[in-house]
Amino acid sequence: MTTTPTISSQAAYEELVEHRHYHYRGCAPDPDRPQYAAADDTLPLDAWGGSTEDGGLLAGERLDQQRRAKEICARCPVLAACRTYANSELPGGGLAEPDGIQGGQTSLERHRALIEHRKAVPAPVVMGPTVQQIREAKSQTKRALLRQLARETDAELVAYRAGMDLRTANWHRAALCRLLGLDKETASRQELLEAAVRHRILPVRTRIVPDGPWPIAAAPNTDGSRQRRLAPGRPVQLTIPGLPDYPRLLPTLTPGPSRPGPSGPPGRRLTLVRRTPAARPAPLLLPVRTLETRAA
Repeated sequence: MTTTPTISSQAAYEELVEHRHYHYRGCAPDPDRPQYAAADDTLPLDAWGGSTEDGGLLAGERLDQQRRAKEICARCPVLAACRTYANSELPGGGLAEPDGIQGGQTSLERHRALIEHRKAVPAPVVMGPTVQQIREAKSQTKRALLRQLARETDAELVAYRAGMDLRTANWHRAALCRLLGLDKETASRQELLEAAVRHRILPVRTRIVPDGPWPIAAAPNTDGSRQRRLAPGRPVQLTIPGLPDYPRLLPTLTPGPSRPGPSGPPGRRLTLVRRTPAARPAPLLLPVRTLETRAA
């Protein structure tokens, strides 16, 4: 017989010790010989503890004492309450009584009952995003970020192309995870973009550049500590404080005039254009080390 934990360990303990027959339990100390059980003054109370210390009882003697202890439990007036408490779970997880014999069960039997209980508990129903959350995720700013996130895998480049700084882009990515019902600590870039396509925030035919199973919120910081915590093993991308959001001299491809293609129909010619910076960037104040090669 197994009992599944259904009440808190504190409530189960209070129910046990307040039971009207608690003082008459079989494993209570004998009045004349406190080291032995009240139900059998030849059986030590250690039989319920199941000690396996070096130099203790032999395996056969220990198993015999455990058998006798379980027989006493079987006729104990507080068996049900004791078993309920022993099989209850602590707030942080784990059994309230993980060791020894409690409620007529060994430690192994109670742990097996706990595993069966956890397997039998249905998985929590994950609620999808509400209409209001989808509406917020469809804002112009968040859509712009999602479009660039599908095209680029570099966090700084995504922010630059979306027209925002890196910190703002990271905030919007975390907000999108929340709005679409994803865990921002574990959701990957692929999962976020697939959720955006599924909820029609991005077009169904959106092409997503593959990146890997890294958490989307593992955005780079100055020392890479956040990436190492959220995505161990991911290549660490460092940022430099005070550096402009992205280099202004960025070669881009823009469509040129139409020309006949090699097989007949007109094609598109791409022209390399270099953008002119609005102002000369400030010099980067970093230590520079010059390597000199000297003849031997």
